[in-house]
Amino acid sequence: MIDRNILQHIHKEGFGEEKVYDAYKIFFGTLVSEHRLRIINLLRKGKKNVSEIIEELKMDQTAVSHNLARLKQCGFVISEIEGKYRFYKLNEETIKPLMHLIDKHMAQYCIHILHQGEKENAQR
Repeated sequence: MIDRNILQHIHKEGFGEEKVYDAYKIFFGTLVSEHRLRIINLLRKGKKNVSEIIEELKMDQTAVSHNLARLKQCGFVISEIEGKYRFYKLNEETIKPLMHLIDKHMAQYCIHILHQGEKENAQR
């Protein structure tokens, strides 16, 4: 069942309940990209500009910019201008605690998937 708070919010914005699932798909789809996950994990260490992200992750500028736009659209990152540079940082209020919760979940429930994959590869 969809949370009452989000339902009230979307109705206030003029959308029906089915649109919540569209928003969920976009949000969770953001986490499907390895590039975006790498950017998120890099930004967990602190704010970076595009050049720093490119250098640390060995990605090209177009890919970094495209992925930062998606992360910003979904509220994963926030940008701020300092002098002539635009810096990106993780959304401290929501995404940083969410990533901590995801890490905890992964360690408890998902790491065994890697072991299963190793066993299957060894059997081949």
